[in-house]
Amino acid sequence: MSDNGDHISRPVRVSRLAELADWPAPEPTVAEGPVAVEPAVVVEPEALVEDELTVARRRFARLVGGFRRSAVLVPLNGAGCLWSADQGGVRWICAFSDEEALARFARAQGDAGREWEFRTVLGARLLDVMVPMLPGPAGVALDAGDADGVLFPPVAGIVPDAVAVDVGEMQ
Repeated sequence: MSDNGDHISRPVRVSRLAELADWPAPEPTVAEGPVAVEPAVVVEPEALVEDELTVARRRFARLVGGFRRSAVLVPLNGAGCLWSADQGGVRWICAFSDEEALARFARAQGDAGREWEFRTVLGARLLDVMVPMLPGPAGVALDAGDADGVLFPPVAGIVPDAVAVDVGEMQ
């Protein structure tokens, strides 16, 4: 004869959030004696600007990282090459996050009626392999024409150092 524990009731599982909801609120405490007050922290305006710049740099670094890991659509020109455009002395490979973004771009170009041939390419491959193959400075324009479009310029940290340009050289 075997005993599989059928006679033991199964435990009722309670959510931890449910447990927290049932806890009584803590009673307010009154400090006895003198209360120490921390002095106000004075932040210099330069520190705020530096913090905002640090936050913006981190946000952009996360954006670049996400782009590098994402597959994007790159339209091809009539010769079967990646479609790109020159702007401000930089060759921009045009990439799109999805077919809807490419369709919006085609409509904005007045070219929505034609069939757009495209390739799906990993963002890292565009930045690390395709950009260095182009003559002169090159970057990637993601979702060109959209309000949320992003430029990945040919600077160190985005493209390989060998093809990155110094911002001072562009001026």
